[in-house]
Amino acid sequence: MKVKRFGVSLDEQILTELDHFVDMRKFPNRSQAIRYLISNYLIEEKIDENKIVAGCIVLVYDHHKRDLQTKSTAIQHDFHETILSVMHVHIDHHNCLETIAVMGKSDRLRELADKLIAIKGVKHGKLVITTTD
Repeated sequence: MKVKRFGVSLDEQILTELDHFVDMRKFPNRSQAIRYLISNYLIEEKIDENKIVAGCIVLVYDHHKRDLQTKSTAIQHDFHETILSVMHVHIDHHNCLETIAVMGKSDRLRELADKLIAIKGVKHGKLVITTTD
């Protein structure tokens, strides 16, 4: 693969945050970090909505919130054909971490993730998808 060089102008605050990212992730330089960020962005943006992909939905939530687990289970049953596995971990007395391994059409996985993340009591949620292309 041929490498091309180009210049980038960034606000000082963004550059400071990029340098922090480079340090935290132990990248050898800014270029490697920028390649990583662009590649990740392009993988998720380029995926056709009808393409079969694999991924994981990560949720952090307060399990004491009324009906949260009932709603989550009902949604997951509606998407049973896409769910490969679910792991539930108790973080502390109130908070749980749930990882849901998924595979299917990317639009269907995004729909599932959006429904789960929107449940009242979910503190954080993210869908990570990838393709082998």
